[in-house]
Amino acid sequence: MAMALSNSVPSACIICLSASNQFYPPSSPFKSLKPPLFWPWQKVIPPVLNHVYTRVQVKMGPLTVSPMGFGTWAWGNQLLWGYQPSMDSQLQQVFNLAVENGINLFDTADSYGTGRLNGQSEKLLGKFIREFQGEKRIRDEIVIATKFAAYPWRLTSGQFVQACRASRDRMQIEQIGIGQLHWSTANYAPPQELALWNGLVAMYEKGLVKAVGVSNYGPKQLVKIHDYLKARGVPLCSAQVQFSLLSMGEDQMEIKNICDSLDIRLISYSPLGLGMLTGQYTPSRLPQGPRGLLFKQILPGLKPLLVSLREIAEKRCKTIPQVAINWCICKGTIPIPGVKTLKQAEENLGALGWRLSSSELLQLDYAAQESPQRMIQNIFQTNVLEETERLWGHKLKKSEIVGAEFYQLKEPGDSLNPAYANREKKREGWSNM
Repeated sequence: MAMALSNSVPSACIICLSASNQFYPPSSPFKSLKPPLFWPWQKVIPPVLNHVYTRVQVKMGPLTVSPMGFGTWAWGNQLLWGYQPSMDSQLQQVFNLAVENGINLFDTADSYGTGRLNGQSEKLLGKFIREFQGEKRIRDEIVIATKFAAYPWRLTSGQFVQACRASRDRMQIEQIGIGQLHWSTANYAPPQELALWNGLVAMYEKGLVKAVGVSNYGPKQLVKIHDYLKARGVPLCSAQVQFSLLSMGEDQMEIKNICDSLDIRLISYSPLGLGMLTGQYTPSRLPQGPRGLLFKQILPGLKPLLVSLREIAEKRCKTIPQVAINWCICKGTIPIPGVKTLKQAEENLGALGWRLSSSELLQLDYAAQESPQRMIQNIFQTNVLEETERLWGHKLKKSEIVGAEFYQLKEPGDSLNPAYANREKKREGWSNM
């Protein structure tokens, strides 16, 4: 999930006119925002006592969630996002600000957190929920969507259910909102795929989760798992894929159309392209670490898109990230931009309460098509895996796939770190793969 990095409000915008014709300064606290517009498929929940902000929510299977969630990939990830335990206090403030302003969907995974911090994201979310000082009703409405990794040692449905129990224990909650299969193993371990599907059925039937979903599924496999779960009386609640102006393509739109036809809610992760759609970076000003290498490849080809984003942002008295996130909402998805600072959280909240016009959407769609570069797709997504195997000229080994730490495998032969694999197996109680 991409981090929402700061991009200041254009200096020309001193006072902005909201959709409800109410004037408010761009820097005003989000608690005091005027009621935003809502859409036909959304229902409006009565505002919290003493809060002016009206809570707009959407249906996701049996759940009711905010039209935007927050991603927590960075909470515990030292390698890519520079996490340190000293950040926990601000992360808790981020969580509180989000919940106080109507955000009730938080996405995480049992693999979030590097090295010995694995699972840190889940632990922090559980802690923040327990320590939230607001109304109990608001706390009870929080939906945690966590993903369970398809590690090669999780070979049976029982082992997958145990992974779900472990996540629930880390968060210290009675029931997980959405239990998601993090990626498909259909292309390299079909028997394991079926066991994981049965694991989703079992955790739903045991009441460990309120709903189930998938992540990084291509169009064909998405239909297959939907039909499989439906035959067992388990509705597929959500499908999470990389979906943004930077990754818009035929596959993404096909997945979106399938979700619409099967009543599956599409969750769009990396709506800001790991930060490339914030307007903060240029080919000569890159982030440090692994992201810098990726940005160096893609940013030079994004000029048409970034120019259109900036033009609309200035006209709307918004920021570039707010426009990019709102585009995802207008496409009928639930974006989950990542957050690790209060400034990022406040900026992300500014993507709510308004809608891009049809002409603005067309302008952005055209600019995205005119930009020659695209975000590298997640190797775990089934249709992407098939294309990678075609390009490499051989069937990928399990180690080549599971070893993908980021969104790309640099070359054939990248593999899972054995020390990490052994530590994870030991943590889960499995002695052999």
